[in-house]
Amino acid sequence: MMYSNNNQNSRNQLLKNLNEVSFAVDDILLYLDTHPCDEKALDFYEKMALKRNELLAEYAKCFGPLTIDSAAESCGDTWKWMQQPFPWEKEGACR
Repeated sequence: MMYSNNNQNSRNQLLKNLNEVSFAVDDILLYLDTHPCDEKALDFYEKMALKRNELLAEYAKCFGPLTIDSAAESCGDTWKWMQQPFPWEKEGACR
């Protein structure tokens, strides 16, 4: 399924937000490896992990799951990712 420009923009923005929050989760986990008792860091991790799960669920509802963890969030009886072009099917993609 091809998405309109508006839908593509919202998809790109959602992916951008998800990437930013995922980076924060990964980064704070590295910090917590060496500072496991830092309460501020633990609170930040919990906040970011929750936000990441919310974004994954939102993405799955709109565009299909990115991970197996959010597969149940996508509505319908088919996998939405099967309905969109694969990266090699898009113009300008590596072939």
